[in-house]
Amino acid sequence: MKLLRISILLIIGLIAVTGFTESRPDRINDIVLEKPDKDFLIFKYDIKENIAAPALRRTQRAFDDADSLNADIILIHMNTYGGMVDVADSIRTRVMQSKIPVIVYVDNNAASAGALISIAADQIYIRPGGNIGAATVVDQTGDVVPDKYQSYMRSMMRSTAESKGRDPDIAQAMVDPSIEIEGIIEKGKVLTFTATEAVKHGFAEGVAENIDEVIKLSGIINYTIIEQELTLIDHIINFLISPVVSGLLIMLILGGIYFELQTPGIGFPILLAVIAAILYFAPLYLEGLASNFELFLFGLGVVFIAIELFAIPGFGVTGVLGAVFIITGLALAMVENRGFDFTGVPAISIFQAFMIVIISFFASLTISIYISKKLFTSSHLVSLALNTVQEKESGYSSEDANIKALIGKTGEAFTVMRPSGKVEIDDDVYDATALTGYIDKGEKIKVVKYEASQVFVVKA
Repeated sequence: MKLLRISILLIIGLIAVTGFTESRPDRINDIVLEKPDKDFLIFKYDIKENIAAPALRRTQRAFDDADSLNADIILIHMNTYGGMVDVADSIRTRVMQSKIPVIVYVDNNAASAGALISIAADQIYIRPGGNIGAATVVDQTGDVVPDKYQSYMRSMMRSTAESKGRDPDIAQAMVDPSIEIEGIIEKGKVLTFTATEAVKHGFAEGVAENIDEVIKLSGIINYTIIEQELTLIDHIINFLISPVVSGLLIMLILGGIYFELQTPGIGFPILLAVIAAILYFAPLYLEGLASNFELFLFGLGVVFIAIELFAIPGFGVTGVLGAVFIITGLALAMVENRGFDFTGVPAISIFQAFMIVIISFFASLTISIYISKKLFTSSHLVSLALNTVQEKESGYSSEDANIKALIGKTGEAFTVMRPSGKVEIDDDVYDATALTGYIDKGEKIKVVKYEASQVFVVKA
């Protein structure tokens, strides 16, 4: 009986120890153990830039290609300081939902959004001297964003770590400086692991000098690597949808519209704006980000601005609505909404998109105003401008003597005057403005003054 008790205690102790030290679920280990002599097909692609739309597009293409090739493993060669949270979330989701096991090789850095993507993989290997962590969310200027955005990132880090059997508290500590883990990180600091620390605390499987060593450490003996190859069209689209280029295209769109409205009839500024708009919307439309909804908003905004400038004097509600529609259309083209349906779209992604557009908007406005003032004062362009001054003392006048002679004459309204319109006097038609109220077509009028090249009339 005593021996039975001892045996039971030993079994319980063994179960407890095994449960504490049990390695997390790992699909790669499972398939290697099942078929150790198999010739594995490994599909490799790189994420070696800021996490943005091009990285998401490259990831989507890589996973589709790996599926079509029936690859056994996908290997991501990573070196990034982070990037856009919404893009990282999309890549993380694709990695977690992949039927093909994923290995991430951190070649020096997997910071911020890169850390989120890495911990979604089945296995992580890090180059000696490499780092992983520091996932605090910041805005376009590098300042830490409000806690509601940090909360979203904390949640993603925790849930991702949990799904892959990694410590969620450690994952949260990479975002939240209020987390303290004894022996790992003290309160007030954001966690970043070195390569050896990541292995020690279960956030990486090993330290490797190169890809071949990564594969060897994962237990694979026989393998063939196929690397992702991007076409010229892929490179062009990736270039156009990068945040920097998107921002520059937005500046060209808005700057072209501004110059065309300032100098109507030139044609070149609006042509530049149209080309920039095509280059901005076309790749986003092809990638499924921009839709007819965003194109409609943008077009409606341009129409409202034109109406405000050409049909309604001043700058009022129509102009403000036009600016809002243009900014909204440009910003929403960057996120995966469906009209007014923002299900699954992180608030931080909407915030970042609007930040890019608003910063580009004000930069474009500032630069356009500066260029418009300096354009014809440049020594290289001075010959294009008329510099002769026609002084009033020399007999020059902007007033037309014939029109000035109309003062006191009567006629009738050639069009409805609200208050501007046209009048007919002595069988000639003139532009005019009613001084008081509206004047209907056909009513008798009298010219009372001529000022600033404008005829003013009242009802006769």
